[in-house]
Amino acid sequence: MSSWDAALDAAGVRGGQLRADFTRQRRVVARYRFAQYAAVRLLLPGAVVPHVVAATAFMHHTDHLLDQGGSLEERSAAYEWWVKQVGEALVTGRSEHGVLRAMSHTCGMYPQLAGHIEEFLEGAAGELDFAGFGTEEDYQRYVEAYSLPAFMVVAHVLAPAADAVGYRKACRSFIDGSQRLDFVNDLAEDLQVGRLNIPRSVLDRHGVGRGDLVAGRQLAGAGDLIGRELDEACICLGAGRAMVGYLPVAHRALGRALIGMEEATAEAARAKGAGLLVSSARPAAFRALGLLAREYRRRGRG
Repeated sequence: MSSWDAALDAAGVRGGQLRADFTRQRRVVARYRFAQYAAVRLLLPGAVVPHVVAATAFMHHTDHLLDQGGSLEERSAAYEWWVKQVGEALVTGRSEHGVLRAMSHTCGMYPQLAGHIEEFLEGAAGELDFAGFGTEEDYQRYVEAYSLPAFMVVAHVLAPAADAVGYRKACRSFIDGSQRLDFVNDLAEDLQVGRLNIPRSVLDRHGVGRGDLVAGRQLAGAGDLIGRELDEACICLGAGRAMVGYLPVAHRALGRALIGMEEATAEAARAKGAGLLVSSARPAAFRALGLLAREYRRRGRG
C-alpha cells in the first residue's frame, strides 16, 4: 500500500470514484505549488493530508475560474454556475464535479468548513472586475474580503477547534504578508496580463508610474518601492507566526515550514530587487529542502 493510499484510508475516503477524485486533486495541488504540497505530505499526519488537499484544490479551482480568459460577462456566468454547483454540493453532499465531491466529503468531516466556503465565495465575486488598488486601505479591504476567507478554507482544516477570534487574527497577519509578497514578487507576470496589484498611492509616493513598471525600467524609485513592500510583508509574516500556537501540536511543523518558505521567498526577492520587473524570485532549492528537513526532524523529536 502506498503512503497516499494509507492517507486516504486514515482520512475515511472510501470508494473507487471518491479516492480517484482525491487523487486527481492531489496532482493538481502538487503542480500548483510543489514545495507547499511536499511540506503537507511530509509534515502532517496522514489522516489530515487528503482534506488539506481537497480544500486547497477547491480554493485553487475557484481562483482559476475568476482569472481565466473571456469577457466579464462570460467569467461572471461561469462563476455564477460554479457558486450554484457548490451550494448544491454543500446541501446534498453530492456533485457531478470531482473537485466538489472531494470538498463535500471533507465538509462532512469538518462541518464548520461550509461557512468558510460560503464566506470565500461571497468575497471572491469582487475579483471578477478587479481594477487595482487606489490606496493601502483598498488593499486591506481586499485582504479582508478575499485573501483571508480563501486562506481560512485551508486553515480551518488545520485547526478546526482553535479559538476563532485569535486564530483568525493570526491567520490574517500571515495572509497579509503572503499576499503582499506574492503581489510584489509576481510583478512581471501580472504586468504582462495588464494587472497591477501595488496601490497607486504607493507608486506615487516613490515617483514610479505604471508605464515605468511595464517597460521594466529599473529606476531607483522602483527598487525603493519593492524594498518597502517586502519590509511590510516580512513584518506581517513575523506577526503571523502567532498562527502556529493555535495549531494542534502535530500540525505545528507545517505551520512553521509554510512561514519559513514565505520568508525565504522574501529574502530571494529582496536580493533580486528591481529585477522583479523582469521575472519572479525563487529561493534556492537547498534552502527549501533544508527547511523541510529541519522541521521533519523537529516533528520527530516532538
